[in-house]
Amino acid sequence: MQVDKLPDRLKVGLIGLGIMGAPMARNLLRAGFELTVATRSPGKAERFVAENSQLGSVTAAATPAEVASRCDAVITIVTDTPDVVAVARGESGIFSAARPGAVVIDMSTISPQVTRELAAEAAGLGAAWLDAPVSGGEKGAIEGTLTIMAGGDKEALARVQDVLAAMGKRITHLGPAGSGQSAKLCNQIMVAVNLLAVCETLTFARKAGLDLPQLHQALTGGAANSWALEVLGRKMIDRDFAPAFMVRLQQKDLRLVLGAAESNNTPLPGAALVHQLFRAVEAEGRGDDGTQTLVRILEKLAGLDD
Repeated sequence: MQVDKLPDRLKVGLIGLGIMGAPMARNLLRAGFELTVATRSPGKAERFVAENSQLGSVTAAATPAEVASRCDAVITIVTDTPDVVAVARGESGIFSAARPGAVVIDMSTISPQVTRELAAEAAGLGAAWLDAPVSGGEKGAIEGTLTIMAGGDKEALARVQDVLAAMGKRITHLGPAGSGQSAKLCNQIMVAVNLLAVCETLTFARKAGLDLPQLHQALTGGAANSWALEVLGRKMIDRDFAPAFMVRLQQKDLRLVLGAAESNNTPLPGAALVHQLFRAVEAEGRGDDGTQTLVRILEKLAGLDD
């Protein structure tokens, strides 16, 4: 689609100040963008402004519509598909006040099909909708090194390249609307199955009586290494189950994966198994733990004490 030329220095809005959104907002301020923030939790945007005003120009808005009315580029980073829909289409949503030529950048992880619907609706209003979900977790959000998988109009993406570059280091355009979300689901398949491999490895090693820190040092130096082993494996060994990414959010992503796979008749036995094993974690009331807590389930199946 053709998007009107936007000012050289965009006014940016960000909706959602959770584990990922807050550090992303700070990086936008450090990059010099004039920022407007909003959140669904009362008072949270105002607190963010009070705590971060020394970083740059930041103001709070009461609604997504207010953000959209002030900004050329509006970022959403919320939990799930219904949340994005509410932020976009709600009574005080982005679509009720979006500027002509504005670019909405959804950095949440949601349904590719719903993304395509929202992109079409935005186009009808003279705006652009980019799906730009991220990988890299809280650490990547804090350090501004997120991987950003983008779908949507290529020209619109070029216009907000500097905005995305403030938050991420690898920005890849995957194709039309929905392509970014599909790519993120590919990422989540890899993340989930790789996590299971690390859990199985460390459970096997523990049963075999190996020194786990020494094993970790050995495996991270060879072909078996991965981010899951290097970072989450270390946490499993240290019995650190604090969340960088919560089980319940991984489960949401796996539901999206399996739903999309069902719609195009793609068998995903590994992802389905991890989804079921995470249900055992949730049944213990540990859905807010970090995903590395999955190792506890494998250990229990192997007859090991927690």
